[in-house]
Amino acid sequence: MRVLLVEDDTMIGEAIQGALKDASYAADWVKNGQTALTTLGCQHYDLVLLDLGLPGKDGLEVLISIRAKDNPVPLLIITARDRLNDRLRGLDGGADDYLLKPFEMAELLARMRAVLRRKGGSATPLLSNGVVSLDTATREAAVNNSASVQLSNREFALLQALLIRPGAILSRSDLEDRIYGWGEEVESNAVEFLIHALRRKLGGEIIKNVRGVGWMVSKNV
Repeated sequence: MRVLLVEDDTMIGEAIQGALKDASYAADWVKNGQTALTTLGCQHYDLVLLDLGLPGKDGLEVLISIRAKDNPVPLLIITARDRLNDRLRGLDGGADDYLLKPFEMAELLARMRAVLRRKGGSATPLLSNGVVSLDTATREAAVNNSASVQLSNREFALLQALLIRPGAILSRSDLEDRIYGWGEEVESNAVEFLIHALRRKLGGEIIKNVRGVGWMVSKNV
């Protein structure tokens, strides 16, 4: 799952980006509002983390510009602005949540999961196609209610990408896009290696190969 972090403070940005990568997100980081808008215009993101006190274009202006283009990307404001008026402007302007600095990374990650669940129409942290289920909080997967198995960060990221859209075929580049952020080296045959590892843990029929196109998990089986 790919996240865009918009944060001008270097220390905070490095800490959040590191925590996101540790939590299996492909995290890209920009430091001003205009770059954020340019980036969103050419790259798909599953979620945006937006600071308000940005140089040049203010975070609220960025939010308004995003929603004015009918971009429904889930968006969580992270800011030190604690005035009620700022919180109301952010939420009424289209933000899905508003988190005040300083915060614990565990809370940020939990709020991200909650926002993504709401956008996906789910009340629980489980993703499932009826056979395989994935707990987005613990990164454990299970097949037909069998014992859960722990997944590595990238195994989790790949299976999550497939289970968000069961029945949809994702190409190699689609999957790499959700596993790797900017500047990360894409390892040779990484997708095939991860799929092989998932099949060993969950069974050979869980992820289906559509020859010459990509991979999928079945929908509502």
